[in-house]
Amino acid sequence: QVQLVESGGGLVQPGGSLRLSCAASGSILSIIAMGWYRQAPGKQRELVARITNRGATNYADSVKGRSTISRDNAKDTVYLQMNNLKPEDTAVYYCYAALDSYAGVNDYWGQGTQVTVSP
Repeated sequence: QVQLVESGGGLVQPGGSLRLSCAASGSILSIIAMGWYRQAPGKQRELVARITNRGATNYADSVKGRSTISRDNAKDTVYLQMNNLKPEDTAVYYCYAALDSYAGVNDYWGQGTQVTVSP
């Protein structure tokens, strides 16, 4: 059983910052990639940022230059630092992990954490 537990969402004013965290736990053999997706009301879920087991990263154009994804391999944890937040960043943010466990290679999702950017 693999679990992803997210934290760090909340209400922030435009121009503010937030740091999201996601810790993977369970019968993990290796992590291939971790990342963050988001889904705003009425919109499809979209990639925000992703980091591979070799440290390669990619970002959505909408957050490039304002966000940094990083990871702590020893803790199987990924972080997303978001700066200069805008109202259009408001969404539920979901942690994602592609990993190998005793159940094979699968994708896993966290329960989601709300980020609201509003005055």
